[in-house]
Amino acid sequence: MSEPPKRRMQRPPAAGPARGDGQRPKAVKARSPSSRAWIERQLADPFAAEARARGYRSRAAFKLAEIDARFSIIGHRAAVIDLGCAPGGWLQVALERGAKDIVGIDLLPTEPVAGADILQGDFTAEGAAERLIDRLGRAPDLILSDMAPNTIGHKRTDHLRIMALLEEASAFALARLRPGGAFLAKAFQGGETARLTADLKRAFAEVRYVKPKASRAESSELFLLARGRKG
Repeated sequence: MSEPPKRRMQRPPAAGPARGDGQRPKAVKARSPSSRAWIERQLADPFAAEARARGYRSRAAFKLAEIDARFSIIGHRAAVIDLGCAPGGWLQVALERGAKDIVGIDLLPTEPVAGADILQGDFTAEGAAERLIDRLGRAPDLILSDMAPNTIGHKRTDHLRIMALLEEASAFALARLRPGGAFLAKAFQGGETARLTADLKRAFAEVRYVKPKASRAESSELFLLARGRKG
């Protein structure tokens, strides 16, 4: 997504424990400028600090938590599939909020999360969708996707890769969700999503875009939320 590059979540390594003295780690000075900038941002980020305090795998956990608090998409004893689940923050939140059966998949290795079944592999590979459903054991009530592709810095190419992943996730949701189910997926402002949104509106009672507070203001990240899968 020559052979297209593998689609993969772009996630930085988990930040270390919060420092109480307000001093930046000595190791920061030895890193590249981009790495130093990321570490400085993490240390100053209240969501990242709160994620460390609560034991969440990443600050992204608060994005799902906020969306669920507003729209109640994680039902009690729900069956959930999480596409692009590494490092596991969304798995943690789904379980905390009452999900009973949950299966995640990612190209990257994901440390075990108690209560979740995690597969390592390419969600778009042949047979992957069937494996997810088989492992879940029933039709999902909720499909989550926090997937994002590798980027190369070429705006048009990066956009096409982003849209390809969103369309793959949407097609999976349309094919597999139980009636009444919901779909939540990462999207980006400026994306050419009119056709995709129209397809979802025909299949769901409600379709909207959401930008949770945990999404950085300078980021173009949005989340596409579709609720009430029609029978």
